[in-house]
Amino acid sequence: MTAELVRGQNHPLSRNRVEVRVSAGAAVLALASTADEGGRLAGPGALAHPGARALPGLEVPDRVGDRHRFTVDLDAVGAAVHLVRVLLVLPPGGPARFGEVAAPYVAVAEPEGAELAGYTLTGLDSESAVVALELYRRQGAWKVRAVGQGYAAGLGALLADSGLAGPAAEELSAAALGAVASGDVTLATLPTGSAPTVPRGLRAPRDPAPAAPAPEPPDPLPVSGTPYAGTPRPATASGPGTGPAPADTIGGPPAIDYAHPRRRRTSTEAPEPAPRPAPAAEPGQPPRPVAGDASGWSMDERLYNQVWGMFEDLARTVAAYRSAVDFADSRLDRELDGALSDPRHRLGGSGNTARDTARARREDLVAQARAVLDRDLEQLTAEAEVVEPALPAAYARWADPVWHADRGTPEEGPLALRLGDLSLPERPGLRIPMLMRLPLERGLWIDNGRTGSEAAMTMDTDRLRRLAMDMAVAHAARLLAVHPADRFSVHVIDAAGAAAASLAPLVRAGVLASPPAAGAEGVTRTLERLTRRVDLVQMALRAGAPEDLPPDVDRAEQLLVVHDFPHGFDDRSVTRLRYLADEGPAVGVHLLMVADRDEASAYGPLLDPLWRSLMRLSPVPDSHLADPWVQHAWTFEPDLPPQGSRVLEQALERVARARRSGRR
Repeated sequence: MTAELVRGQNHPLSRNRVEVRVSAGAAVLALASTADEGGRLAGPGALAHPGARALPGLEVPDRVGDRHRFTVDLDAVGAAVHLVRVLLVLPPGGPARFGEVAAPYVAVAEPEGAELAGYTLTGLDSESAVVALELYRRQGAWKVRAVGQGYAAGLGALLADSGLAGPAAEELSAAALGAVASGDVTLATLPTGSAPTVPRGLRAPRDPAPAAPAPEPPDPLPVSGTPYAGTPRPATASGPGTGPAPADTIGGPPAIDYAHPRRRRTSTEAPEPAPRPAPAAEPGQPPRPVAGDASGWSMDERLYNQVWGMFEDLARTVAAYRSAVDFADSRLDRELDGALSDPRHRLGGSGNTARDTARARREDLVAQARAVLDRDLEQLTAEAEVVEPALPAAYARWADPVWHADRGTPEEGPLALRLGDLSLPERPGLRIPMLMRLPLERGLWIDNGRTGSEAAMTMDTDRLRRLAMDMAVAHAARLLAVHPADRFSVHVIDAAGAAAASLAPLVRAGVLASPPAAGAEGVTRTLERLTRRVDLVQMALRAGAPEDLPPDVDRAEQLLVVHDFPHGFDDRSVTRLRYLADEGPAVGVHLLMVADRDEASAYGPLLDPLWRSLMRLSPVPDSHLADPWVQHAWTFEPDLPPQGSRVLEQALERVARARRSGRR
C-alpha cells in the first residue's frame, strides 16, 4: 500500500535499494544530490546531472522528459552520505515556472515493483527548481521525506542553499543545464494529454487552499555559533528544505541554531569509540534508540548532533500532521460548498448525505495523519528517554544526577549550553533540550517585563523579576561550572542593589571578578573596564600580536550580567553597552541582560538595535521561539535548579575550589 505523503511528512523505507519515479506535467530534468549529516553538499561532485550522471549508488536519467525512473542503492552511497535529494528542474526551452504546469508526482518504489511512498508537489508557483524528496539516514535506517521546497531563482539558488559557494553553485548549475541548451540532450515536447494521474485517486486541489494568515511569529530561537558553511549568516527560513539557519523572525520568535561547529581534530587526537549498536528490534518495528548514535569525534559531539536530529524530526513530523489537517479541512470546505451549490442536493435528503460523507472523509484523513504522528512521537519519546540520562552536564537539566557527581574541573569547554526545554502542543511531555552554541556569539536578554508574554502578565511583578534574575544566575553558574576554572570572569551590574538575594550564591562562592557594581559610578567603572578590554584586544588582533596585551588586561572570557537596565545608565553608558553587545562577542566579552524593554522606552528607537542583537528568553514558559525549518511556535521552559536543592551552590563551590588550588 502506497503511503501518500504531504509536505514535511516522512515514511520509513523497508528496503535500501529503491526506485525513484517521476511523473510531471512538463518536460523536466531529474537530478540527485548527496549530502552529509548537516545537509550540505560535499562539493560540485555531489550532484548527478546529465553531464555527470553517476554517483556511488545512483545514476540519474540522461534525458529531459515528463516521465523518469532511476534506481538508488542506499547501501552503496558511502558512509559519509546521510542524505540523498531528488531534484526537479525546468530546463531551457520549456515552461519557465512550475506554476504553469500540473503538479509533479514523485514516488519511491521497489525496483520494478510496488510504490512505497508518493508525494504530489502542490502549491508551486514561480519556482523553476525544487527539492522534491529526501532519502535520509536516521538511527541506522533510511527514511523518505516529502520536501517540496522550490526556488524561483533556479538550480543555482538551490545548490547555494545546500552549501555550495555562490560562484561554484552557478557554475555547477550552468554545467547541469548546458547539455540541454547545446542540444546534446533531447528535450521532450510538452504533453498535450491530460495531467499525470495521481495514484490511489488522491488529486491535488485545483487551487491550493490559501494559507491561513500567519500569526505573529515567535521570537527566533537562540542564534549563536558558526553554521556549517563557516561564517554566520542570518536565517532565511525559506522552507522545509532548508538547513538550520537561525535568525530572529520579524516581529516574533527567534530560530534555534543547532548548527554543528565542526570542531577540528588535532593530528594526535583519536575519535572516541562509536556507540554500541542498537539492540535488535522486533520484526517490522523501528530500530531501538541508542544514545550517541549520531556522527562526531566525541560522545558529547554525537549527543549534540543527536539532539539536533530529534529537534528537526519533531518539527517536521508535526508540520506534516498540521499540513494534513489543513488539507483535510480545505477539502471539506470545497466539498460542502459543492454540495450547497448543486441543485440536485436541494430536494430530499441528498444534501445532508453529501455533507455527512464529506465530513466522514475529513475525519478519516485526520485519523490517518494522527496515527502517523503518534507513531513518530512514540519513537521520538523513546529516543528522548534514552538520550536525556546520557547528556553531559552542559546539556543536562539541573535536576539530573550528573550535576551531583564529583566530575572535577573540565579540561576544555563544551560545544553548547542548555538554556531550557522546547515542546509543541501535540505532545507537551516530549521536551527537546534547547542548546545554545558556544562560544557565545550573541548576547542573552531575559525579559522580566509583564507585557512580554501572556504567561508573564499573570504573574506578580516582584516574583517575575526575582525569577528572571534567578535564571540569569543559573546560566552564569552553569557557564562557569562546565568550563575550566579560569576560563570565565563574571562581572555584575546591579545599580539599585535589588538583586542581592539572587546574586547571593555567586557572591558567597567568591567566583565574581569583583563585587556587584552599584550606582551610576559603578556602572560607569565596569563598562569602562570592559570597553577598554575590547579595544585593546581588537588592536592586538589587527596588529597580528594577540598575546601582546598590557599585564592588567584579564585574558579570560568575560561575562557581564546587567540587572534592571536602564537603571543607573546615562547616555554615555548606554552607548558603551551597545558597543559591548556589538563588538564584544568577537573578542570574548559577552552580555547577559535582565531587563524590561518598556522601562527603556524613553530612549525610543535608539535601543532597537540592542534588543535585536540579543537572544530574548522568557523566565516563564512561553511560546516565543521558532525553529529554522517550518517556523513552529515552540513553548520554551527555562531550566532552573529544583527548589530547595543546593546543586547550584555545590557547582559554584567546585569552581571556587579549583580556582584556589590553581593559585597555589
